[in-house]
Amino acid sequence: MTEVHGEFQLLLGDWQALAERARPVRMKVFVEEQGVPPELECDAYDAVSRHAVAVDRHGVAIGTGRLLPDGHIGRMAVLAPWRRQGVGSALLESLMAQARAQGMVELALNAQIDAQGFYRRFGFAPVGDEFMEAGIAHQAMSRTLP
Repeated sequence: MTEVHGEFQLLLGDWQALAERARPVRMKVFVEEQGVPPELECDAYDAVSRHAVAVDRHGVAIGTGRLLPDGHIGRMAVLAPWRRQGVGSALLESLMAQARAQGMVELALNAQIDAQGFYRRFGFAPVGDEFMEAGIAHQAMSRTLP
């Protein structure tokens, strides 16, 4: 499935269909920029998750995110030149819509501390204390879907 958003579009599907596009974005953002060990970046949850990948008008991947079967949203990543242009918002809104379509009522995520404000704008609230994951400070957050 495809959603058009001005200068980019979203591709929605499973890992088998979107891995080749999602993986380079995640490697660039998480491994290269943030220093996450590659072995921590890829996991078994990819195969069972729904994915969204943003692509530019040439079909080049610029952002990605996933929705796990238990309602966790994760692996949200947008390439630096595309940040603050609505890509992350479109990805998150699409994943939330997929969750609603699957009948989910509770969503959760682990936000990097610097990204908390972004998720708060979408109704996510902090849960518990900050914690470290892959050497980066995170905050668990959740929200109920209407």
